[in-house]
Amino acid sequence: MACEEAWTLLADRGVGRIGLSIGAMPAIFPVEYTVVDDTVVLRTSAGSRIATAASGAVVAFEVDDHERLHPSGWSVLMVGRAEVVHDSDLAGSVVRIRPEFVSGRRQAVRKPGASGTFGPVDLCSQQRPLN
Repeated sequence: MACEEAWTLLADRGVGRIGLSIGAMPAIFPVEYTVVDDTVVLRTSAGSRIATAASGAVVAFEVDDHERLHPSGWSVLMVGRAEVVHDSDLAGSVVRIRPEFVSGRRQAVRKPGASGTFGPVDLCSQQRPLN
C-alpha cells in the first residue's frame, strides 16, 4: 500500500497521540489535530506542557484504528520536528509537526482455525533527513 493511503488515514481521524520528552521522561498525550499541507497541526494552551516540551523538539505522532468485530486495524506513525506558534487571536498555541519519517501498518489477527496470511503489513515507510 502506498504512503498516500497512510496520509489519507491520518487525515481522516482527528484524534491522535503526541509523544515527547518532559524532563527527560517520555510522555504521550491524546490530542485533536488536523492535517495541513503534509504537516500535523494541533492547538494547545499557551504555556502548556505540550507547547513547552514540543517547541523545537523532535516528537512522535501516532494515529490508529481497529475493528473489534473483525479483528484488524492500522497504525500510522510519524516522527518530526515540532514548531510552536503563539497566536494571541487564538488565545493559545499551535503546534505544527513537520514529519521526517512516516510509517504505516495494517494488522490482521488470526482467528482460531483460520488459514491464510495474517500479521502486520507495512503500508509505507517514507523518510527525510531531520534538519
